[in-house]
Amino acid sequence: MTLPEFTAETAWVLGTMLRAKAIERRHTLVIDIRRFGRPVQPLFYTALPGTTGDHARWVRRKSNTVARWQRSSYAIGLKMAGLGQTIAERYALPAAEYTTDGGSFPINVPSAGGVIGAITLSGLASREDHELAVEVLCEHLGIAYSDLRLK
Repeated sequence: MTLPEFTAETAWVLGTMLRAKAIERRHTLVIDIRRFGRPVQPLFYTALPGTTGDHARWVRRKSNTVARWQRSSYAIGLKMAGLGQTIAERYALPAAEYTTDGGSFPINVPSAGGVIGAITLSGLASREDHELAVEVLCEHLGIAYSDLRLK
């Protein structure tokens, strides 16, 4: 899924859409939208009631995975499961810095060079974190979620 552009305003719109859905569904969730680079540029962050500092650590680990592989953390998790390995075993990466749990989705803007950031959720089950990000991106882009949701 690609975006035609990505600005701080885009991050705000996506973040508030995610937050509204999370509140409506009574999710305990952290939502983080960031642009990659040195340093990382945080553009949207919210921690809903019931979340802890651990959720922020999960967000960082999930988004690190997207930054490294340019794919969703859920897709990397499925790949590793299919190989019967962890990323620590296969790539010698520390579990304290990377995770293959779902919930971080790449922000892909071809005109800006490809994957430039991530939308990351933490608080639901891996697949549910991933799916909520996909659902909101579809809504934002006017794409039928039913065409892209996991079966």
